[in-house]
Amino acid sequence: MAAPVNVQAEQKRPTSAVTEAAAPRTTGVFRQGKITYGGMGSEPGKFLGPCSIVVSSGNEIFVADTGNRRVQVHTTEGVYLRNFPTVVPSTEDKDMRPYDVSMDGNGTLWVVGSGESADHVVQYSTDGTAMTQFHLQKSSEYRGIAVDMRNNHILVTDAERGEVEVFRPDGSLVRRFGHPGGEMSRPRYITVDGEGNILVSDWNTNYVYMYDESGKFVLKFGGQGSGEGQLRFPRGICTDRLGHIIVADRENKRVQMFTRHGEYIRTFETGLEPEGVAVGQEGQLVVTDFYNDSVTIFPSYL
Repeated sequence: MAAPVNVQAEQKRPTSAVTEAAAPRTTGVFRQGKITYGGMGSEPGKFLGPCSIVVSSGNEIFVADTGNRRVQVHTTEGVYLRNFPTVVPSTEDKDMRPYDVSMDGNGTLWVVGSGESADHVVQYSTDGTAMTQFHLQKSSEYRGIAVDMRNNHILVTDAERGEVEVFRPDGSLVRRFGHPGGEMSRPRYITVDGEGNILVSDWNTNYVYMYDESGKFVLKFGGQGSGEGQLRFPRGICTDRLGHIIVADRENKRVQMFTRHGEYIRTFETGLEPEGVAVGQEGQLVVTDFYNDSVTIFPSYL
């Protein structure tokens, strides 16, 4: 079941970017402090259930601010820059609740979300101008999105079917695929590594599944638990320039790093319930916390 938007009464949360002197306990090394920004609200710089996150080559952080139906942009120092509503032009749905955001090789954003009548994929410029769009069958589950920069295919998860759908930018379907025997039952977040392998986190089975670009199963790793390499309710997933696979292990309140072959490397105890995860150009680890309506930047994860 998809996580609801946080509508609980506001508790004591950060209202602006705050630098902390001490890093959290970790089996990795966080040099210097961390920066946390956000807090529950609808004014600029606040969030309502932030989901996914991506960092541009220009060190701008783009966050899918789901409950506020917008994307917010900050610097990697946590300084607020701008936001834009996730509008869906020329449809009966004027806007959508954004679930996931990805960036293509040209530096434009691809956002998947839910409107009243359908789910939508919309391409935006980084200032929020809608460029192109296509529509998906309405789903009761949150979807994830990724761009394969080698062929410009747009990949979207479909948790109701336990599948991944692959589209061209004009919305024409290239293929869809699931797991042999239907094991991948609730795919959520998705990414594509530098070799074209497709990585999908499944919060129901607690595994990460890897497929080649044609959708053929390659391997899986994780499994339910709190030990090294095990996962509980895995969410956001990304890769870095070295090919490491980085997974938000939400219920274990940590982020874990794996090799490109799914072998465990290390754990970062974040003290948060990480939802989305991304890495910055200068080695930052950036995570969203859905239930605390915040984003945290750790200056180094390597």
